[in-house]
Amino acid sequence: MQALARIHEALPEDRHPAAVYVARLGAGSRATMMQALDRVAELASGGEHDARSFPWEHLRYQHTAAIRTRLVEAHAPATVNKMLSALRGVLKEAWRLGHLTAEEYHRAADVSNVKVETLPSGRALAHGEVGKLLQACQVDISPAGRRDAALVAMLCTTGLRRSEVVNLDASDYNSQDGSLMVRQGKGRKDRMVYVVNEAAMLLGLWLEDRGQEGGALFCPVKGGKVTIRRMTGQAILYILRKRAEGAGVVRFSPHDLRRTFISNLLDAGADLVTVQQLAGHARVETTARYDRRGEDAKRRAAGLLRLRT
Repeated sequence: MQALARIHEALPEDRHPAAVYVARLGAGSRATMMQALDRVAELASGGEHDARSFPWEHLRYQHTAAIRTRLVEAHAPATVNKMLSALRGVLKEAWRLGHLTAEEYHRAADVSNVKVETLPSGRALAHGEVGKLLQACQVDISPAGRRDAALVAMLCTTGLRRSEVVNLDASDYNSQDGSLMVRQGKGRKDRMVYVVNEAAMLLGLWLEDRGQEGGALFCPVKGGKVTIRRMTGQAILYILRKRAEGAGVVRFSPHDLRRTFISNLLDAGADLVTVQQLAGHARVETTARYDRRGEDAKRRAAGLLRLRT
């Protein structure tokens, strides 16, 4: 692959395959996939290029096959697959931009993913832990306490990603039927979820404090005063860590509440396709990885064994 380590002729942003590929991704994926492309370019050029300076149009199958081998040697399967996805995406843009012929593109992109048979990382919270979190929020009778109770309840009952939560506007929520429009989620896809039961009640209490002004649904609260502006994903993480500490709950990530939502729906008997749609997964196989019912059956079977009779 050293032959690829050459000076690449500068291309404008609208003609550069890596720039065009990253630009069409959702805002939450751009930095991650650009880092993946930087790593691929580094491997392919012996450390002489990054994604912006690498000559992607010169890649052929022998190069991409070698890149895959190097990635497998250095990274976990999930990371390898992410990088290969980014590589195939750039090759496709190179073809679309006329830098590669159709045959050159299809040959170079014909590198398979690494099979991954791992369980989802993180954990699903127990019902008791969610109850403790809500109680810790409700003990705080300030607007911040009501906001945080609504936030925890929504994350546990809608499975939203934190990037999706911070992008919500008050106008996205219909209190009449509980529908909540999630706009430009992962993959830039819109979807509808529903805020019902206790989660709807807690969200209603927060909206009383927030007021009817347009703008972000969840907002900063300082000194008991609500400021109508958008929060950051880091602020969501801080809130959850603060409430977990106050509730005596073992630390968890925002994505763990998404796992909790998916796992609880499947445990309750919701069909896989419906859960997939609510979670906003592109593939039903992704949703199926959160299904704990098979593990419960195996646990009960293991319990039948006795060492002594």
